[in-house]
Amino acid sequence: MEEIHVTVRFGETDALGHVNNTSYFIYLEEARIRFIESLGFDMNVECWNFILASTKLDFINQGFFNQVLTIKTYVSKVGTKSFELMHEINCSQTGETIAKGNAVMVYFDFELQRSTEIPQEIRNQLTQHFISL
Repeated sequence: MEEIHVTVRFGETDALGHVNNTSYFIYLEEARIRFIESLGFDMNVECWNFILASTKLDFINQGFFNQVLTIKTYVSKVGTKSFELMHEINCSQTGETIAKGNAVMVYFDFELQRSTEIPQEIRNQLTQHFISL
């Protein structure tokens, strides 16, 4: 399981004073990038082979300005051409769960403009981060 920490900035909140729902998807994007980097990939557009096919988030509690959020990311499914990441967002100060979600990532060949099989080496790395709930 990979983990990052994000401090909620004022501009990420809305008129009601809580974290705007769109900000959470930016946090999850950051978590996905850091997770993929932890597998040994650089954020280099010349050799990036992952695209986001689907993402979902369930809001459980409100987040607020200046909270430190912990985002945990792990693999829940590895397929032939795609894999699923699960995300859990918690308030670092209280431990309260703020949101839970997932993302489906597809291994993609940009030259051919189609999904392709995930290389076995990457599948092995993904499987090492697999957590079954």
